[in-house]
Amino acid sequence: MTQPLIVLEKVSKSFAPPSRFGIIDRGRAVKAVDDVSFEINAGETLALVGESGCGKSTTGRLILRLIEPSSGRVSFDGKDLTTLSAAAMRGTRRHLQMIFQDPYGSLSPRRTIAQIIAEPLDAHGLARSRAERRERVLSLLHQVGLSSQHATRYPKQFSGGQRQRIGIARALAAGPRLIVADEPVSALDVSVQAQIINLMQDLQEQTGVAYLFIAHDLAVVRHIADRIAVMYLGSIVEIGNKRQIYEAPHHPYTQALLSAVPQPDPDANRSRIVMEGDVPSPTDVPAGCRFHTRCPLATDKCRHETPLLTNVEPRHAAACHYARPNPIKLAA
Repeated sequence: MTQPLIVLEKVSKSFAPPSRFGIIDRGRAVKAVDDVSFEINAGETLALVGESGCGKSTTGRLILRLIEPSSGRVSFDGKDLTTLSAAAMRGTRRHLQMIFQDPYGSLSPRRTIAQIIAEPLDAHGLARSRAERRERVLSLLHQVGLSSQHATRYPKQFSGGQRQRIGIARALAAGPRLIVADEPVSALDVSVQAQIINLMQDLQEQTGVAYLFIAHDLAVVRHIADRIAVMYLGSIVEIGNKRQIYEAPHHPYTQALLSAVPQPDPDANRSRIVMEGDVPSPTDVPAGCRFHTRCPLATDKCRHETPLLTNVEPRHAAACHYARPNPIKLAA
């Protein structure tokens, strides 16, 4: 088998809480990511899904080393990123790019579209002349469905969907092997969401780039993901390929998320799984299974013993003492 492009091994990240009266309470540190392990293969899309605040975006930033992990290892193409010097990491960054959630705040209002897209080319010295730089920028604009006439305009002259296309062009400029797409369509209208997802799929077929596609909605990732990892309160609770997750989810949290996906047929015969209560505070993670405070299947074992992420079938794992498939009927 070929070597995975990205491997996370027991990666954790804790943040100290805001100080009060100049004193930091170390005992109440926020553990945003807790012992997370997964891999991404070249050319595939792994969707990382979960509720807001569960640690998805932090995980993406840890992969890019925009923030440093508290523990664990992140490897890119067999190279441990956590041990690289700043200079060595700079040479690797062209292969690891990001598409941001906010298409309005992620583009400088003072730069033209050509300057924004060319920034990675300039940073990594990828254009040997001004003519080559301009040719590459225009090519990228056409790749994302924009016109060469847009090159001299400013972000304020574009819609949200067009701005996200510009962000995608910028991410592609350096020829990356992995793009972390952090909720890239959540700020867009539903019709525009479909256009952006289709564009990302087309670009993946053309370039072979891999995606870590971060989202809070399982319906959004259904058509773009090859595999799906479900995250809850900083930990992966289930991971498998798209068919396994959608047709036979084993973890109660995954089942509840799928049951909440809207259906176009109001008469569809499908039971809704309602989770009680709110997500616990990351400064006070429950003992045992961290989902037990909202789980309809919870027992004393769940309250005292932490379930391990264990294979329930080949390449499909769930962290639940009572993992069992519960098919959720979704519309095609």
